[in-house]
Formats: sequence, C-alpha cells, structure tokens
Amino acid sequence: MSTPIRAEYPRPDRVRQSWLTLNGQWDFAFDSENQGLREGWYQPDSALGGSLLQIEVPFPYQSRLSGINSQKHVDVVWYRRRFTLPEELLSLRRLLHFGAADYEASVWLDGQFLGSHLGGYSDFTFDVTDFTNLAGSQHTLTVRCEDRLDCDQPRGKQSYRPEPFACWYTPVTGLWQSVWLEGVGEYYLKDFRLSPDVDNGALRVELTLNELPKNGAVRLSASFQGQPVAVQELSLGDRFAQTVLYLGHNQEINGIHLWQPGAPNLYDLTIETLENGQVVDWVESYFGMRKITVSGDRILLNNSPLYQRLILDQGYWPDGLLTAPSGEALKRDVELTLALGYNGARKHQKFEDPIYLYWADKLGLLVWSELPSAYWLRDSEKRSLMRDLSEAIRRDYNHPSIIVWTPLNESWGVPAIQSQREAQQLNDCLYHMVHCLDGTRLVSGNDGWEQAETDIVTVHDYTAWPEDLAPAYDSEDGVLQGAPSGRMITAQGYGHWGKPKIFSEFGGIAMAKDSGGENWGYNGAVADKEALLERFGAITAGARALPGFCGYCYTQLTDVFQEVNGLLDMDREPKAGLEEFQKRNL
Repeated sequence: MSTPIRAEYPRPDRVRQSWLTLNGQWDFAFDSENQGLREGWYQPDSALGGSLLQIEVPFPYQSRLSGINSQKHVDVVWYRRRFTLPEELLSLRRLLHFGAADYEASVWLDGQFLGSHLGGYSDFTFDVTDFTNLAGSQHTLTVRCEDRLDCDQPRGKQSYRPEPFACWYTPVTGLWQSVWLEGVGEYYLKDFRLSPDVDNGALRVELTLNELPKNGAVRLSASFQGQPVAVQELSLGDRFAQTVLYLGHNQEINGIHLWQPGAPNLYDLTIETLENGQVVDWVESYFGMRKITVSGDRILLNNSPLYQRLILDQGYWPDGLLTAPSGEALKRDVELTLALGYNGARKHQKFEDPIYLYWADKLGLLVWSELPSAYWLRDSEKRSLMRDLSEAIRRDYNHPSIIVWTPLNESWGVPAIQSQREAQQLNDCLYHMVHCLDGTRLVSGNDGWEQAETDIVTVHDYTAWPEDLAPAYDSEDGVLQGAPSGRMITAQGYGHWGKPKIFSEFGGIAMAKDSGGENWGYNGAVADKEALLERFGAITAGARALPGFCGYCYTQLTDVFQEVNGLLDMDREPKAGLEEFQKRNL
C-alpha cells in the first residue's frame, strides 16, 4: 500500500512510541438510498453496494485530495480499510483513534460493532484490544458516516445548501482528520489536564486512568530545555488523581519560564503509569506557564497588559477543504501569520487540527478558538452546541496558545438575541459552561454585536477608511449604546461598561484581479498591490488608534473560495510582500 498523504503523528501534544497510521487508501461507497445497514455493509466481505470507489483518508470526498472530488451531496457514506496488526503492538493494549468525522459515525471491526460518535469536530476512541489479539492477522475496519444538511448541527462555514453561497463553502462529509491505532500499557493514561498557576510557579495536574493498577502509582517528570525541574510520584487509591508540581526556585514567579508570543517557553512533561514500581505506560507531553485575565478594560497576559494583533483564519485549503494537505502546511500557516506581523489568530468557525495548535504553542501564536455555528434555534441545536463546545475544551484544554473561547458569532443561530430571552439564555448558558469547564481562559460570548454575557466587548465593522470609524467609536458610550454596522453592540438587559474591547473583524479588502461574479470582498476592490497596501495600512492604523480598544482582528489570512479578501491567496501566496504587511501591523 502506498504511503498516505497524511502520515505524520496526529497528536504531537501527547506522544506515544507505538502506533500505526490508518490514513491512506480506503474503500468508499455512497449510500444514496440509506440501505447499507439493512444489507449488512459492515460485514468484512460486503461489496458495499457494488459501487466501490477508492478514497484517500483523511480527506473528505468533496475534496480533490480525496481522489473522488465529487460536489454532489449524499447523506450517508461508507468506508472500509484492511490492516495487519504489527508485532510491536501485540504485547500492548490497542486504541483506535479518530481525529474527527462529520457528522455521525458508526464503527465496526471485523463485523463487530464498536460504537458510535456524534459531532463533526471532536475526536473519539475505542479500545480494540479484545478484537485484535494475533500479530500478523488482518482486520477489516468499517465506518458509516451520516451528515445531513441540517441547521441544528454545528456546521461552521459548511454550506447548509448542496452548493456554496455567500460566505458558506462546500460541505465536508465523513472522515476529515486522521485515523490511527496506538499501543498503550495495560493500565494507561486516558486523559490529563494541565493548569498553569503562574503566580505560585506551579502546575496543577489532573489524571484519569483506564483502570487502577495493583500497587499502582503515577510518576510526573517535568524539565526545561533538558534540565529536570520537578519529579513527583503519586501512589494511587483511585483511577483519578490530581497533584501540584512546583517549578520555580523557592516557588517564586521569577523562577519560572513564562509562555508568551516572542518567548514561547515550553516545559517537557513525561507521565508514567507504574505497577509494582515498573513502568507500564507513558506519554510525552509539554506545558506552558501562561495566565490570561482581565483587569478593568485591559486584558493581561502573565499579569502584563496585552495588545492583540489578530487575524481571522478559517483554516480551508483549495484541495483539502477543512483538511490541511500536510502537517507542514499547518505549521506554515502559523509561520505566515507571525511573518505578517500578527501575534494571534482568531480561528473562525472551526476547531482546528491539533497539529496547528501544537505549532501555535511551539512558535508563540495566541489563538481564539471558536465553536462552529448551527443555524436553527431549537432544543436540538442547543444540546449540540453544548456537546461540541465541551468536547473541544476537553481535547484542547492543555494548549497554552488558546486564550479565548468563542461560543457564538454574529448572532448566527440566535438571530433574535438582541431582545429574545431564549437566545440570550443560550448564550449565557454557553458562557457559564465554558467558565465551569475551563476557569483559565476568557469568553467572547456572541462575537461581533448583540452581546449578552461576555468577558470581552467585540465589534465587527467593515468600514473602508479610518476617518469613517472615529465617529462611532470616540467613546465607550458611543460603542455600547450606538449601532455600528447597523447592529447594537449590547443585547437588551446587559451592561458591558468597563470591559475590554476588541475590534474583532474589519478590513476584508479584495483585489480587482480576483473579484467578479461570485467572488467578493468588502467595499469594492483595489486595483493593485500598492492600493491594497495603502488601504490595508490606513484601516489597520485606524483600528489601532481606536480609543479604549486593546486589540484588533483583520479579515482575513487567506482567500477562501469565493471570499477573496485574504492577505494571501488560497494557495498561501502573499498578495504583497510579507514584510510590507508586517511593518503596517507593528
């Protein structure tokens, strides 16, 4: 079998040594009549309806890199792959991981049903040890994915019509992040949470094991640039454990190395599970000592004022859609964002691949993580949003780069939130749920306008020139009681005086050569790169000059299909010199 296009380790924030990628060529079939379950397509010898195709996982069938590149929408699709169990995994427990499958996935191994998962942006895992116990044996993995054009499921920028339109793009169906098999010990670490305590020079660690080992313990070893800074061994009386690692000299803040843009210091962390003193499982990870708080109308990073220069990044690729063509491409997006002069990215309507977050951690890029929107206010939408946001917090909690969670955007899915109590309660529920699950970060409740509960007042305004911005933003009362872009910033019944303010969408400049037909930007197109730089520089300076604001977010990093207002085209080629954009940001 040929080498998969995506063959890199999928979770560099939690590394184990023994693993097998299951990316690459799979059998694939459309199930247009939804007959596969009745006909037993999950059986290893099934013909999958007799119309077998080949697909490159993890690319969605709508993408070119999948090898299918079909734009027709089919609600149900099937996947099948045969694999041989390597000798090195035979002595270990074996976990089958899926990075993400949109939207509902059901999984069989050799015809045995393993389980289902609901939600298009979160990972899921099955312990398949008891189904794979012979080295060299061949196994058949079958996956059924159902993805309807329903508006109550969190879709983000995926069109809820069969075709793209306005600022919504080609839908993504099925497997779109990596699939892999991983070897772990008999007693293994299922999950862990790392909470930095900057003021006390400490790290709070919460651990969950699959089972409690006999005479079991867990050993934590932290180091910085190869030098040990803390080692602790915990005896276990339960499969859940928590402890505190003190890192600094005399537990003082100046004895630790802080994580921040420009100085993304990371500590290495090894977590070992012990049975009778012997190591039976271990994970290699890392953490950053970082603190994000609010003081009056300022946002503080590590107790110092932070001015955020963000860019909106939707994470789409021309040939992979939501799936990056490589791990290197994800790294390159972080590098390009920094090279343009930004210190952060607002990842828009997408929970991004963990490899992107790894590089944001390593290279020092701030990240706002945003729940993909659903578009139909009803009970099923509410529960779906709660589920997907809580799953993202579980998966991504340990990344120091993430400093803000955004549950809602521009009243999408809650169109009457300005005055409707039901919609406001959904916003407030999500806001408080985030703070309940993650007390270490801030929340931008309904980013852009009509804000109910929120830690940050955010404004979206695509005014073309800075002289037109000033009248709307010359005072806090002007912002909170006015209606820039024709939308009230504050929802009825809420007061946000004294909170930090971020100008979180503006710009959106397109070039004439890219515009026309379905392709668009904001406020007309500029003639050439000189005109682009002039307007970009002016509006960026205008955003930076707004009184009382502590940051901005320019739209956007790249063109995305018909939305041609990126600083880079969709192939990541800059429309003017990177350094020209950078000097207008700094």
